[in-house]
Amino acid sequence: MGASIIFPILLGFIAAWLVNYCADVLPASLRFSRPACPSPDCQKPFGWGDYLLLRSCKHCGRRRSVRTFVVIGLGLVAAIYLWLSAPAKLGFGLGLLTFSYFLCVGIIDLEHRLILGPLSLTGLVIGGGTGWLMHGWQRTLIGGGVGFALMMVFYLFGRLFSSARARQRGEDPKQAEEALGSGDVTLATVLGLFLGWPLIWFGLLVGALFAGVVSVLIIVMFAARRKYKQNALMVYIPIGPMFIVSAILIIYLPFLISRVLPK
Repeated sequence: MGASIIFPILLGFIAAWLVNYCADVLPASLRFSRPACPSPDCQKPFGWGDYLLLRSCKHCGRRRSVRTFVVIGLGLVAAIYLWLSAPAKLGFGLGLLTFSYFLCVGIIDLEHRLILGPLSLTGLVIGGGTGWLMHGWQRTLIGGGVGFALMMVFYLFGRLFSSARARQRGEDPKQAEEALGSGDVTLATVLGLFLGWPLIWFGLLVGALFAGVVSVLIIVMFAARRKYKQNALMVYIPIGPMFIVSAILIIYLPFLISRVLPK
């Protein structure tokens, strides 16, 4: 391996830096702009050198977020893994691009409860091309269509549930927080393109199971604290990152789930 490992490490750092940059600027401006300090009392722009080198804000001294360094770690691990064992028909370059896209969408959804339109459009392009290479155009398009249809059904049921809950609490149903958003429908379509048919149904199933486990854990944690007990069943979690984790496992770590799938 030797010195050749420097190449994937460098590309992994660049990919992770770009993921952090997109997660820092896109939710606020929907465009590539100069990153600013996230502190509400500061919000002054970073110098590009300070931002690139992960330095604290020179105006208020606020350190970079834990997420920044977690993403860099994930980017480096992913790059080295892909350099040594890239998925068939995907390769190192497309593998790292796809992973970076998943990571960016998942982080923004976790932090802001948003699946941004520009990222969804980007995902349709990357997912369509990547799916075509891995599965052929027919299974790719069917996977996208099935992902859209399945999530649309859940989205409509989620709207009914949110409206019923709002009425129960004496709130305006039109102002109710939705269990699922239209961005989740788009994300399921994008994942359907990546995974193709029939893997998309399995990907959504595993993602839903992840979401269920996380929801139960949160409910138990809230219920264990008296002052939060009343609101334990009123907490929504973003489901998009759960589907993304599922897709990552299927694409990059298929040996972990190969025994579950039918031959």
